[in-house]
Amino acid sequence: MPLQLEEPPIHWSDYEDIAIKLYERFGPRFDEGKIYRIRFTDLLEWVLQIDNFVGAREDCNEGHLEMIQSTWVYEWRESHEDDLEEDVEE
Repeated sequence: MPLQLEEPPIHWSDYEDIAIKLYERFGPRFDEGKIYRIRFTDLLEWVLQIDNFVGAREDCNEGHLEMIQSTWVYEWRESHEDDLEEDVEE
């Protein structure tokens, strides 16, 4: 029987884990500009839908959502680093 590793629970302050999960879900559809235009009400719902997310809705605040959003942009930039470098060279 293969060993299955369980992912640890994700909390509101696990910004990088949340951002990675959102990037995995939405991929390149959401570029930097679109990520910054996401309504916090939508972002909140998407975070609550993440597998292994254990945070409660009432523990969320604007600061958490801002950090998630900016970390998601960072993750997007990291995955598109080569594309961004090509744009600068042109």
